[in-house]
Amino acid sequence: MTTDPRPLYTRATAQAARLIRTVRPEQLTAPTPCTEYDVRALLGHIVGGTRRIAVVGEAGAGQGEPMTAPDVPDDGWAEAYDEVRERALKAWRSDERMASSVTVPWGEIPGRAALSAYVMEIVAHTWDLSEAIGRPLALDPEPAEFALAAARQALPEGPREGRPFDAPVPAPEGAGAYERLAAWLGRVPLSRA
Repeated sequence: MTTDPRPLYTRATAQAARLIRTVRPEQLTAPTPCTEYDVRALLGHIVGGTRRIAVVGEAGAGQGEPMTAPDVPDDGWAEAYDEVRERALKAWRSDERMASSVTVPWGEIPGRAALSAYVMEIVAHTWDLSEAIGRPLALDPEPAEFALAAARQALPEGPREGRPFDAPVPAPEGAGAYERLAAWLGRVPLSRA
């Protein structure tokens, strides 16, 4: 991908921050389309994944960084996410980091490709969270279009052994960008599950 992912990452993470602020305590145990997570675990994964990409941006590598955040109190998710989000945005400001190689769990890749993958990550999990808590906000389609293009480039259409995504499922007729991305990642809306 040749598009600079930083503006879309900024928009996607700002949108995720707004959505996280709408989560009510009674929703924390609700299921999500990302079947291994309830809402609380998904929030932990979102905070942990954002911390990981911040570390990658700061140090050029982040494989040892956990993808969870188990020490966040139930009323602290918005604050925890805002903190790691700001850290990640700062870590990826430099054009040098975008052009240099970084090490992520799946290998050594250009910084631009790493941040593009994390646009896909946050956009997909924003959809998961939105579905789980009843779609309280309209979602910006542009980050989802970018994430879908990144996902199609990075993930094969067939079996995905060793990857944290199921094989694609058919998207509903007339599906928007988020639903098409979710389908490419093997997710099914809770209403269809």
